[in-house]
Amino acid sequence: MKVIAVIPARYSSTRFAGKVLAKDTGKFLIQHTYEQACLAKLPEKVIIAADDEKVVAAAKTFDAECVLTSPDHQSGTDRIAEAVADMDVEIVVNLQGDEPEIDPGNIDYLARLLMDNPDCPMATLSADFQTAGQVADPNIVKVIVARGDAAARDEGRGTRDETGRAIYFSRSPIPYDREEAGVGNVRQYLRHLGIYAYRKQFLLEITTLPQTPLEKIEKLEQLRAIENGYPILVGKVQHTCDGIDTPEQYAEFVKRYKKK
Repeated sequence: MKVIAVIPARYSSTRFAGKVLAKDTGKFLIQHTYEQACLAKLPEKVIIAADDEKVVAAAKTFDAECVLTSPDHQSGTDRIAEAVADMDVEIVVNLQGDEPEIDPGNIDYLARLLMDNPDCPMATLSADFQTAGQVADPNIVKVIVARGDAAARDEGRGTRDETGRAIYFSRSPIPYDREEAGVGNVRQYLRHLGIYAYRKQFLLEITTLPQTPLEKIEKLEQLRAIENGYPILVGKVQHTCDGIDTPEQYAEFVKRYKKK
């Protein structure tokens, strides 16, 4: 098996308890994400990595393969590493369980990035920001990307090449626009999307390494790879979807779903 997509599902969410099993649309929230992931073409299988028997039972009702993992994992990445440890797979795509509107094409694009770049152990996605308020929001992560000689940027139009290697991720506005005292032209910034692809061996390795200083400060686990000298390939896409962290955000999703 070459590519697999794994959705970590944590039942005990702090801000929205049991959110993966919210069912105001008639389907579980995790079911929406699973069904979107199944529309991607490159993953040969989609599985759910759960921390609770309730999620396993729910997954059975919509015929999803679900692996019960330790409830003690500190992150979804750790949960996924346990789930795939004994699987014969090359590339593991890590999806967020609370993103029911994820574009299946983004999943394929991310998997293809690793397939086409055998020297990279890890990849993720980015997109343009829409407003200065989003750039300033610490809940929306920013990424700076090095694009190399062929990736010169047109300052007038703010255009960028589609791929590059991550220099840094932060909750703060990066780059800091000195002339604007913080957030400048919105086109100067890239939004990080919380979806990752790993080569299996790298995934098993990175999850055994201790948390790094910047990772602890920013609360961003991808910084562990950067601080240990591993490259992260970053692709750029157009479609973004916000994860559901609160009951209010879930209510908005339910409204959108019912309108469809």
